[in-house]
Amino acid sequence: MTTMLGAFVIGTPDPPAPAAFHRALLGWEEVERQPDWVRLRSPECERPGLSFQLEADHTPPVWPPRPGTQQMQAHLDLQVDDLRAETERALALGATLEEQQPQEDVRVLRDPHGHPFCLFLPGS
Repeated sequence: MTTMLGAFVIGTPDPPAPAAFHRALLGWEEVERQPDWVRLRSPECERPGLSFQLEADHTPPVWPPRPGTQQMQAHLDLQVDDLRAETERALALGATLEEQQPQEDVRVLRDPHGHPFCLFLPGS
């Protein structure tokens, strides 16, 4: 038996909104939309995909993490060739930059619905 990652799924109170942000950021295409679900994929391959499912009571995590607050359970790490340019592009698409950054070659941002993601340079 072979096992492979089919998709990474992100919970959100409004699946189309973060899907539109990530579609623009990654250059991916929307391949499925239902009332409580949106799935994206790379134009080059069917899987893995990135999906957004309805979670009406979703609470964004706190960064940096602190005891007693909503903890991050997962986030996307996106490799980029130009950290400054891609950070600026993400911000123009509606992302926000976190105040605390873990290192010089990584940027922690949030999509418009508060989901954290990192941009990083090769070798980081």
